[in-house]
Amino acid sequence: MTRMNFRTLLAAPIAALILTLHSGGQDLERRTDDSIPAQVESMYLRGLQYLAKNQNAQGSWTDSTGNEPGVVGLCVIAFLAHGEDPNVGPNAANIRKGIEFILSQQNANNGYIGNSMYNHGFATLALAECYGMVDNPKIAPALKKAVDLILSSQKRNTRYNAWRYTPDARDADTTVTGCQMVALFAARNAGMGVPDDAINKGLAYLARNRSADGSYGYTSAGGGKETLTAIGSLCISLSKDKDSKGYQASLAYLKKKLDYRDRYYPFYWEYYMSQALFHADEATWKEWNARNIRYLSTIQAPAGNWPGNQGNAFSTAGALLSLALNYRFLPIYEK
Repeated sequence: MTRMNFRTLLAAPIAALILTLHSGGQDLERRTDDSIPAQVESMYLRGLQYLAKNQNAQGSWTDSTGNEPGVVGLCVIAFLAHGEDPNVGPNAANIRKGIEFILSQQNANNGYIGNSMYNHGFATLALAECYGMVDNPKIAPALKKAVDLILSSQKRNTRYNAWRYTPDARDADTTVTGCQMVALFAARNAGMGVPDDAINKGLAYLARNRSADGSYGYTSAGGGKETLTAIGSLCISLSKDKDSKGYQASLAYLKKKLDYRDRYYPFYWEYYMSQALFHADEATWKEWNARNIRYLSTIQAPAGNWPGNQGNAFSTAGALLSLALNYRFLPIYEK
């Protein structure tokens, strides 16, 4: 995973994104038909309390990557995924400050958010999730500019029709590409225009990096990695092509990895694996979810955060979002 530190990776997509469409965006509706394990609720509340307490006046966090707009985006989505109201309620101010920070980081001329396409992708995802839910007239034009930049970046990358670290990059990899693809799915389902051609070309690039055993490599089909496979599988799920042989091979590969833990980017793995399995196979997700709950309960710090080498804000958001499938009322987690 070359150069996957958070300032170039952003760090690197929540999102399971089958979003509910409404005329101006999307509504946030709490689900009441699923029983939430008490342990999950306790862990989640403590994690949100940590994020709320440690957010600064500008809307970001002060740890090593907490001022990256992509990380702020993931933190904002972690609040929304618990059903926190972005307009009123105890955490509304935290959500709105996070959104304002993301908006402040966007280049007014070209729509680029932050200093890497990882940041841009996750920040775009957050804007898409907030669109129609948050009473802020600046979100819609900012989201459109952000989506336009992703699309124009892909068009310039004529060799791969995909993405890498900067908007002008002419090479590509599966992590950055997956990040942009999830953002595009979110934006499309929120009502933004995203051409089928852009989605299809992105999926084709990912498919070229999938080997016969279903695993995905970083820039080729060789050297398949677990996290990359979760990313690729999630993108196929969002495109609703789960009957393909390639997807089934990837799912079989992931089913053998339920006890895998990434040494270098553990919460990036948590984030993607939870979504990939949730969209893939309910029984497998339930097995993974039970193991994940037990695992995360043993490493949550007394303050409520999850410590990690990419900073507490990112690791806490990643952990929370891997648990958020238990709630399933936020549109990003609808099948």
